[in-house]
Amino acid sequence: MQWTMEALVRGGFDTAVINTAWLGDMIEARFPAGVVQLTTDRQATATVPMRVIYSHEGHDFGAALETAGGITRALPHLADPFWVVAGDVYAPDFEFSNVDLQRFRASGALAHLWLVPNPSHNPAGDFALAASGLAQNDGALRHTYSTIGLFRHALFAPPYCTVPPGNPDGAQAALAPMLRAAVREGKVSAQLYTGRWTDVGTPQRLAQLRQAQQIDTQSHTP
Repeated sequence: MQWTMEALVRGGFDTAVINTAWLGDMIEARFPAGVVQLTTDRQATATVPMRVIYSHEGHDFGAALETAGGITRALPHLADPFWVVAGDVYAPDFEFSNVDLQRFRASGALAHLWLVPNPSHNPAGDFALAASGLAQNDGALRHTYSTIGLFRHALFAPPYCTVPPGNPDGAQAALAPMLRAAVREGKVSAQLYTGRWTDVGTPQRLAQLRQAQQIDTQSHTP
């Protein structure tokens, strides 16, 4: 998560809301609630503060609430619109741009997704990308949702979501059905991201990423 938080502060964003379940105590030990200092450049020569707020799904409800359930739980703490990024995704070149946020705010979309070329564990992809810049549920060429996106509160309200803000009962809710419903209505935009990206969802993928990083480091050694 270090790269994500540093990229956010470089983009001018100063607050992060972190959902935790499995191993959540380890995450909070690494990034304590309150204010943490993060580097603002890749040489780590300057730092700026970031406010960190936690939503502990595991402590509160005994299990993860899935993506939409977790977002609705954290919704009272989130600006509108807001960024969403999975904690186990590695995309060190991605820029969290205020220009992108303002462009999204001016649009009528409920979500804007960054799509990536399909990894081996998701060969069929998730969404197609129309020439208009809208996401499509079907298409000859589909890409994978990178789990990086911009969202409005309105996506987490009826008719797309029936879980109330704050999710007081700890309801589990998946994000994909809500996105697909909004896509059918032409309310989700998207763009293709071709920078480095890895969904570190298993120990095997973590090992592959570490090996690739080692090879890349060796190839750039003078």
